[in-house]
Amino acid sequence: MYTELTTQIVFFAASLFVLIKSADYLVKYSEKLGLSLGVPQFIIGITLISAGTSLPELATSIFSILKGEPSVVAGNVIGSNIANILLVVGITTIIVKKVEIKRSLIRLDLPLLVASGAILVLTLSDGTFTFFEALVSLVGFIVYLTYSVTQPRGPLAEKEKEFIEATTEEKTKKTLLQKRPPFKWHYVLFVLISATTLYFSADFTIEAVIKMGKLLNIETSIIAITAVAIGTSLPELMVSIMAARKGNFDIALGNILGSNIFNGFLIMGVAGLISELPIDMPVLLIGLPFFVVATILLVFSGIERKFYHFEGAFFLILYVLFIQQLYQTIAV
Repeated sequence: MYTELTTQIVFFAASLFVLIKSADYLVKYSEKLGLSLGVPQFIIGITLISAGTSLPELATSIFSILKGEPSVVAGNVIGSNIANILLVVGITTIIVKKVEIKRSLIRLDLPLLVASGAILVLTLSDGTFTFFEALVSLVGFIVYLTYSVTQPRGPLAEKEKEFIEATTEEKTKKTLLQKRPPFKWHYVLFVLISATTLYFSADFTIEAVIKMGKLLNIETSIIAITAVAIGTSLPELMVSIMAARKGNFDIALGNILGSNIFNGFLIMGVAGLISELPIDMPVLLIGLPFFVVATILLVFSGIERKFYHFEGAFFLILYVLFIQQLYQTIAV
């Protein structure tokens, strides 16, 4: 058993790594391809930059349903949202010591985060996520996209430019910031390869999760809310750290807000259209309360417009407590 379990853990880690890297390359070369074909930058900003870091969560959620494990979806979404706040914001704040954000981010983005979080809690609290609730979530996603384009703080193209400046390596940045970079066929090739790799790596990741759950005799949703959630939150962690180190604190935090909104609206909405989603007890009894607490803490810190390193440390301690509570349910 131990040999097989070790094999599955290694297989899971390798598949998850490939999943994250393939999502990163898919976004990167889709950006280049879109710009070279003359696609407006604000369209790229909406479809790729905003959703890019949520691709791993979306892929694993869809494949969990196809593999007959729909309960993984809610665990993955709730776990990722908790990890984004407590783990990503916590680590980022500790590294840079102090994060200061603009008033516009709090006035415009934070209310949307609260709204998406409230809808997510309400739709999951009865133990089932239905087709109708999926439609509500997708309507919320459409409202969010519309809001992103029409918000008064400036065109999304400018947001995209700020994002590229904050998070992209110099060589790629020069290409992305050109008004119309030349078309290159290897962009198409890399998009196809990364999309194919994303497909198979998501399949392998969920397969490993299912096998680990059976070997350990625990619910797959617990693995989803911990290991899968942490792994799929790594893109958000990397983006936030890179942006914060360059002093782009609005991008660092806005990345988290946008990812959580996408998770709650788009991923739950798409998955709910495919299948009705059951919500396991660990998600209901531990995941949802911690998600509510984490969101409230983020809101209060956001209203102050400053995050200090001691707040980051507290976020991390709370995340460790969250994992410990889940471990206790396994032990019992």
